[in-house]
Amino acid sequence: MDENIVINLKENEKKPAKPPKKGNKKWLVLLICGIVGFVIGIVCLLVVFLRPKAEIEALTFPEIPSKTESEATYSLLTGVKLADGADKNAPVFCIQTPNGMDGARPQSGLTEAGVIFEAIAEAGITRFAAIYQDPSGAIIGPIRSLRMYYLEWDTPFDCTIVHAGGAADAVAAVSSGGYRNFDESYQYMYRGTYSNRLWNNLFITSNKLKQFNSDRGYNSSDLKGFARMTPEESEKTRVDKLVGEKLEITTPTDKNTSKLEAEVSSMSFRFGNVPSFNVDYEYNAEKNVYERSYQNGMEHQVYTCSSEDLGDRNPEDVCSLTTLSPSVVIAMIVQERRAADGYHEAITTTGSGDAYIFQNGIATKGSWSKTTKADQIKFFDDKGEEMKLAPGQTIVSAVPNYGSVEY
Repeated sequence: MDENIVINLKENEKKPAKPPKKGNKKWLVLLICGIVGFVIGIVCLLVVFLRPKAEIEALTFPEIPSKTESEATYSLLTGVKLADGADKNAPVFCIQTPNGMDGARPQSGLTEAGVIFEAIAEAGITRFAAIYQDPSGAIIGPIRSLRMYYLEWDTPFDCTIVHAGGAADAVAAVSSGGYRNFDESYQYMYRGTYSNRLWNNLFITSNKLKQFNSDRGYNSSDLKGFARMTPEESEKTRVDKLVGEKLEITTPTDKNTSKLEAEVSSMSFRFGNVPSFNVDYEYNAEKNVYERSYQNGMEHQVYTCSSEDLGDRNPEDVCSLTTLSPSVVIAMIVQERRAADGYHEAITTTGSGDAYIFQNGIATKGSWSKTTKADQIKFFDDKGEEMKLAPGQTIVSAVPNYGSVEY
């Protein structure tokens, strides 16, 4: 090989790169940047903490919703604060519950219902549409037949309609109107053996209610509840708190008083001339509830059962009695007449009428309004402002236009 060629090849060979020295320019730039960033951070902190208080308060930051005021915190049915992990859209059940003197009393499970509608079913005898969400009581019932007006009050709750037959128009509507229809079924319901119950002996357990829904994929309810106060808001409007603040509380001389609010300790709803179904309430200020009884002096007691599955039992054998004592009581005056069959009642559920709202020891005379079957009822004071109800169980009594409300 030619000597000149060998030399040229060696000169073209790549030489290995030398490692950067610690003191070169790159290291120096990085060090300076780090020091500058640190100094800027310290200066910013000093500016924030040392600037005048007024300037700090003027700063705007994104609002973070308070968990205590979040809609998800409270039950849409009762307004009561939910336990951690509870589902505000858990399935709802609307159960037709009798109130006759022919074995219906004492009912079982009514204390667990979040809302109870009360109206005449026939012949002056009242009946309930009891609204439950995620019930746990071992026994609920008895279960009786459906009426059209109960169905229309049930509709906004997006509930499973639990009944045993009913008036022809109601049965036709619940069967073909897209409802979750749960008619009498011995796959889930059972007949009690307590002889004094007569035909008012059809019961169900909470587990079987939930099983019916689960078997059909009814896993939630898109319910529309009443407007509610938070527990904190409600506490501030209790009559004892208002008296403590020396606000004007007056006792009305009659039901047409012009006063918006009045301290009231007792009231009576008269559906007709049958004392067994007319109801009285006495306000228990210590518990902030209204203890319910009948005009004939009988306390309205119901069976409260444990949350464990007791099987197909009589409530008389395994449950204890307690007085029905709601937190909110409402009388809404309705247009009522005898139905075309000459036996059942016809009640107008949409439109508006007078209403009497009793909560926190105070009576408010106002009005109710329901625009369509699918809309929830709204309650207003005498100035036309929508009222919020106190949290807890609410009983809404449909008092006929020929009845009365006394307090």
